Amino acid sequence: MTYKLVIFDLDGTLVDTIADLGAAVNVALKKKGLPLHTLEEYRVMVGNGVRKLVQRAMPAAVQDDEALLDELLADFMSYYIDHIDDRSAPYPGVPELLAELDAAGVKLAVASNKFQSGAEKLVGRLFPQVPFVAVCGGGQGRPLKPDPAVIRQICEAAGEPLGRTALVGDSGTDMATAAAAGIPAVAVTWGFRPEAARAAADRVADTAAELRDILISRDCADA
Repeated sequence: MTYKLVIFDLDGTLVDTIADLGAAVNVALKKKGLPLHTLEEYRVMVGNGVRKLVQRAMPAAVQDDEALLDELLADFMSYYIDHIDDRSAPYPGVPELLAELDAAGVKLAVASNKFQSGAEKLVGRLFPQVPFVAVCGGGQGRPLKPDPAVIRQICEAAGEPLGRTALVGDSGTDMATAAAAGIPAVAVTWGFRPEAARAAADRVADTAAELRDILISRDCADA
């Protein structure tokens, strides 16, 4: 089957963002004299929006301190938006995959829990030639994934039914989002939490080439 609309998660799926995310949180933590974390530690903290990321990075004893969280989040945002693509880059084969999907007539979209302005800036910087029909981040009055509202919103904007749509992601949150929306869930194993994604996926891709074969049928490609 060739899907008419493919919705991608952003962080950990299209782009390796962990270095810039981790650096920004550490800047905020250091400013408050709090313990810092390694990039490997940050891999298990991402996926549910930047507020939850910053909260998970806080010492357990103060994670319920909303005032401190607000201050840390403000410091994170101030730094991160200016350094969003210092070290972030598309995963190998992803730009080529997006170009091939577009050439095959597949509509492309992004559904991320990253804040809206950050998602738009990162996509614009790294994929300026890709005609995404929608780039949906957190906020804007919509709940975060795994709530399926963002999937329905994107399908409506693209003019495509759920039955010809797939979601590609790297986490259990993405797979749960697809399940809640009633669409196929495709896990990629190069992201931040591949074990959880693999366990709940309908299909699994280890490389961009494998993902291409899942999203575009060989019969259609050869026609």
